[in-house]
Amino acid sequence: MPTFKLDDREIPFEPGDTIIRAAHRVGIDIPHYCWHPGLSVAANCRMCLVEIGPPPGRRPMMLDILRWDEEKQDYVQDQKPKLQPACQVPVAEGMEVKSQSSEHVTEARAAVQELLLLNHPVDCPICDQAGECRLQDYWLQHQKKGKRMRDEPIHKPKAVVFGPTIVYDAERCIICTRCVRFSEEVAGDPVLDVRERGNLNEIVVSPGRELDHGYTLMTEYVCPVGALTARDFRFKARVWFLRSSRTVCQGCATGCNAFLDFDPRNQTVYRHRPRENMDVNKYWMCDEGMLDYRRVHENRVLRAQAGGEDVSLDKALQRAKKQLGGADAEDVAVLLSAQHSNEDNFALLTLARDFLGTGNVFLGGKAPGEGDDVLKHADKNPNTAGATALTTSAPPGSFADLIEMIRGGKVTHVIALGADAPQKADLFNSLDSLIILAPNVGPLSQFATVTLPAATWAEASGTYVNADGIAQDSERAITPRGEAAPAWRLISELGRKLGFAIGWKRLKDVRRAMTSDAGAAIADSTAGSAQPSQPTGAL
Repeated sequence: MPTFKLDDREIPFEPGDTIIRAAHRVGIDIPHYCWHPGLSVAANCRMCLVEIGPPPGRRPMMLDILRWDEEKQDYVQDQKPKLQPACQVPVAEGMEVKSQSSEHVTEARAAVQELLLLNHPVDCPICDQAGECRLQDYWLQHQKKGKRMRDEPIHKPKAVVFGPTIVYDAERCIICTRCVRFSEEVAGDPVLDVRERGNLNEIVVSPGRELDHGYTLMTEYVCPVGALTARDFRFKARVWFLRSSRTVCQGCATGCNAFLDFDPRNQTVYRHRPRENMDVNKYWMCDEGMLDYRRVHENRVLRAQAGGEDVSLDKALQRAKKQLGGADAEDVAVLLSAQHSNEDNFALLTLARDFLGTGNVFLGGKAPGEGDDVLKHADKNPNTAGATALTTSAPPGSFADLIEMIRGGKVTHVIALGADAPQKADLFNSLDSLIILAPNVGPLSQFATVTLPAATWAEASGTYVNADGIAQDSERAITPRGEAAPAWRLISELGRKLGFAIGWKRLKDVRRAMTSDAGAAIADSTAGSAQPSQPTGAL
């Protein structure tokens, strides 16, 4: 692979790479605002200026300048190298580039930083971007000086509602145009643009329109400063109090890689944001996925229930044991869930097949929805492929198949993962028993004879297989709320109540069983999790 030198370090590059892209690939951050690896090059912020050495045998490109001479107390003529934007200049074999090691670059970056802050309001204490703002970070790295301008700054519109999800503060905007380019190039809805010139520039929405496409929250996420804020997260938390877990989006079968941000002090999840993975979601997530974290706290099942009343977990398990105790194996069915992890589904499948002795296995989940050509998948479940792969002997029946068996009286007892139903489920009311293990209230909850509180995906680690067959690991973020526990653990306890020797006490026990069973086809997900194919540094 060809290489070039960046601050005397050999950096490999691929054909067509620019300097900043090649540096980003190996984890080197060249300061930038407007550049983003997933968007076209704008080269308008000038923060990524670098000094490029001349080809062998040629003189460097120099600029005539006036420089202040302290001794003469006057400007004198001088020269300096012509600096070029690293985001725009393609790399060539043997090129020598100075970024951190050039005094000219250091001076230029400080000047660019000062220019960007001339009219910028110093409202960091109330800005949601505080703590992860490029202006703050680069001021400390490249300027560290107070504002010299004493004139009244230019004032622009504040708290402009761009649409249902986004609010814009024009005074904070540095016109990097990331939001404009994202809306046009990725979302396919060129609803944003720039008006006026110079220090009167601001981002505007097309007349008669709103910023309301399916990826509006990404326009806020790509903003390097606090100009765009999400109404969902606005004024809710400070980022330095938050911690992050590497998760998999539960919104659809695409399985976008994500970070789940939560406050460990009160075990509250505050936002969901994309995690770079070029094989799955690149740098993006849709609005549905970024807002799906709300399910962690909304409509939760936090206590065991029996007969519609809250009871202790032990009492609920005893009730379930009593309801299943006298049932024949052929009368019992299990409903796996495409919303739950491989571990949860494997646990229920093992209980049904190896201990209860029933072959009545079905797969449920959420109903299909709308997809698109960017990220959204019509299958609104994160683990349809994984749950299906577990049933290696025969594919699971559909939810509609289970309805037909209930209608024909062939199934009288059902154990279900989750309370979701992709279609009308009134016939579940005719069952002798319906035992559900659910994190949230759903359509099946009203028919349940016993409900066991299962942990959400944010409260339990697990593996998921997306529509492309990529197995991915999702980490636990917060501790389970209320009396909730991972579904595989509740299934293990139910099995022991029924007198079966199920000894799973830790997640690795379930995964070990998966590797030695029919689940081996997808059990490699713990080792083969899709990881970011490029560094996940700041973009």
